[in-house]
Amino acid sequence: MSGVALIITFVIAVIVMIVAISKFKVHPFLAIMGIALLLGIVVGIPLNELPGTIGAGFSGIFTSIGIVIILGALIGIILEKTGAAIKLADMVVKVVGKKRPELAILIMGWVVSVPVFCDSGFVILDPIRKAMRKRTMTSSVAMTVALSAGLYTSHVFIPPTPGPIAAAGAVGIGGNLLLVIGLGTIVSIPTLIAAYFYAKYIGKKIKASDELEDKKKNVKSYEQLVKEYGKLPSGWLALAPIIIPILFMTLGSIASVLKWEGMLMTICSFLGNPMMALTAGLIFGIILLASCHKLKEFNALTNETLKVVGPILFVTAAGGVLGKVIITAGFVDYIKDNAAILSTIGIFFPFLIAAILKTAQGSSTVAITTTAAIMGSFAESGTMMQALGLTTPVAAALTVMAIGAGAMTVSHANDSYFWVVTNFGGMKPEEGYRTQTMVTLIMGIVAMLSIFVLSLFIV
Repeated sequence: MSGVALIITFVIAVIVMIVAISKFKVHPFLAIMGIALLLGIVVGIPLNELPGTIGAGFSGIFTSIGIVIILGALIGIILEKTGAAIKLADMVVKVVGKKRPELAILIMGWVVSVPVFCDSGFVILDPIRKAMRKRTMTSSVAMTVALSAGLYTSHVFIPPTPGPIAAAGAVGIGGNLLLVIGLGTIVSIPTLIAAYFYAKYIGKKIKASDELEDKKKNVKSYEQLVKEYGKLPSGWLALAPIIIPILFMTLGSIASVLKWEGMLMTICSFLGNPMMALTAGLIFGIILLASCHKLKEFNALTNETLKVVGPILFVTAAGGVLGKVIITAGFVDYIKDNAAILSTIGIFFPFLIAAILKTAQGSSTVAITTTAAIMGSFAESGTMMQALGLTTPVAAALTVMAIGAGAMTVSHANDSYFWVVTNFGGMKPEEGYRTQTMVTLIMGIVAMLSIFVLSLFIV
């Protein structure tokens, strides 16, 4: 299958999947896997190749973020059981005050995700989000949306995250990352503001599972929680399991950007790998357990973590299967082949292409890198950049921003980040569409409008 029929089939498949999950209460794992299988058959993937395609999509998620989610969740439960998360929440509240916790977690996410993938960042910061909610009695959903939005914004706009770096190189400004970082920071501001107000709004409309549980039982006050832990751990011990992985991943990103060589590059790349960085964080988590005289609980905490993380991993992997089937069906190739049809819309062109690819296959990084490859270098003749009149370094940097805005529009069931946010945030899939999907739509549109206004003055 090819052409418009392929697009129509994809849209129908997504609609059927959403209806199955939200209206008929089919488990997301079964709904996504079933739709992926049927879609593969309908679009004409050879039957003898379809099992391999499904297997590749499923295993790909475990390869990329499976272990990261497990390690991050284990660190999180250690922070929770030792009282370290409450200590960290106390430290944050002392800096920003109790009145705007959503703003605090939004900015925290935005900063952390500059060197760290948003999936990993959410898992790492989730214990702080939960503790801050209890500390300030703020909406859990508002805190979840704010954290997700902060992480996602820098993930698509600001190097050294791999997507923006790859896009900058593809459009010809790989040697001018400072310009990309500067524009990324500027575009982030209206995007974060829009996300903040939406988080505040939707937090009043939806209640997460932990809030519903609080209503069914007598909620312990913050002071009672602190007394249960006895003496809280020191600020350094509480911070180390989180800050060490962030520092290691930052080091790896710096080494990549500066193109270090030899043994130094090897060591930095090893330590900067999210799996290795979180392993180091877990080691400090074990030290934290020992300092609180709870090391004997480590085995039980590991079992508890695996029970919690299992459903998240399998649903996330199912989303990877759907994305792989869509790619194999030729959707991305079709967009590439017909890019010229959309070329009359100027700076909105890369946004639209990236948004289509993001919505179709789920990965923001894939959407960014694919769209950037379609655009080509601003300095080379015959490229889409030349055809659109985007022929200066500033125009190229704005193109990277437009690609990033499209690549966040929208996060839904075939995106691993969607399931990380909804599951860790204690929300149902249909609530995820009202929160994660809707906030990414708003952020993408606001970001693109901001980019268009900038283009009127600086291009």
